[in-house]
Formats: sequence, structure tokens, C-alpha cells
Amino acid sequence: MFSGIVEEAAEVVALRKEEGNLHITLKCSFANELKIDQSVAHNGVCLTVVDLPGDGSYTVTAIQETLDRSNLGLLSVGDKVNLERSMMMNGRLDGHIVQGHVDQTAICTSVVEEDGSWRYSFAYDISPEQALKGYVTVEKGSVTVNGVSLTVCNSRADGFEVAIIPYTHENTNFHCISAGTVVNIEFDIIGKYLSRMMEFARSQQ
Repeated sequence: MFSGIVEEAAEVVALRKEEGNLHITLKCSFANELKIDQSVAHNGVCLTVVDLPGDGSYTVTAIQETLDRSNLGLLSVGDKVNLERSMMMNGRLDGHIVQGHVDQTAICTSVVEEDGSWRYSFAYDISPEQALKGYVTVEKGSVTVNGVSLTVCNSRADGFEVAIIPYTHENTNFHCISAGTVVNIEFDIIGKYLSRMMEFARSQQ
């Protein structure tokens, strides 16, 4: 479980394909604090630490299903990836409840600087079946973009906007996002549960 509060934008230092899997090695400031089998969110995708060489880097493995649903398969050496370690149960929930299970990708359609902040617009494909399962945003609700917990503005059926403050812009990979960039989206889990309960209630009528 995560909160969508990114700890660091780490650099990809190596990528290795093995059949349908992708082994991703990253260098970050807290690599020496990690343990094998520990969960870390990468651009919002929960992955397990599988190797710790001891040189300030670590490796995780993404399977084909993860690569199909996220932007991790598009990574190149040198890219920045947003990292968050799993949430401690005795801490404050500064973002919102994030599972680390990316629902799908979206495409950035525009970035507009607004007197020190930035407004990002995103669009995604959505089917009626997905909408009924809660794969939607609501105005002033929560959404996770590349692992960052954000507040939705200008919610649409096939997209939304978010406003980014300078700190988030500089300390996550949002400063690398431009029109055409593919990002990971996780919709609010509360909305998914409500949609599922409504679907079940309708089926019982």
C-alpha cells in the first residue's frame, strides 16, 4: 500500500530483457536501506526488489502483464522514475490510498505554465465497461499519475487535468513530461469499490 507521495525520482542505470520479463536497475539515495522482497512503487507500479549489488543501486523485475499496462516497457537508460516505498501504518496519509496497481496508461496532451505552477492535461481510452468499473475521475477527486497523488481538475469522460506546484515539478519526473509522453494512471480505489457495489445492486434488481 502506498500514498502517492514520491520520495525520489531515480535514474535507470540498466535494463535487461529476459523472455517476457524486464529487469530494471535503478540508482537512488535509499538503495542501501532496501531489502530483498521489499515493495517499491515505480511510476506507480508496485514491484519487488530482487537484487541489491551494494553500489547504491537495486533491481526489480516487471512481467509482461505489467509492461502491457504501464509505461515501464518504454523506459530507457537515463530515464527518471518516481519511487515510493510502501506506507508505514503509523504514519500520516499525506496523499490518498494507492495500491500500486496501475489501471492503464494515458497520454499527456498539453503542458501549460501558469505563473510558477504547471497545468498538465491527459487523455486516455475508456470503454463503457471500464467506466462502470470506476475507471473514471471526478472533479476534485484523487488520481495517481506516475505514482504521484494528485487532485483532479476539469474531469472529462476521457481525460482530466492536474495542477503541479514547483516542488512536485522539480522532485518528480513531471519535469520530464511533455505533450505525447505516456504516463501511468491508477484511478481511486474508493471509486472502484463504489462502482462495483452499484453494479452488484443493479444485478439484484
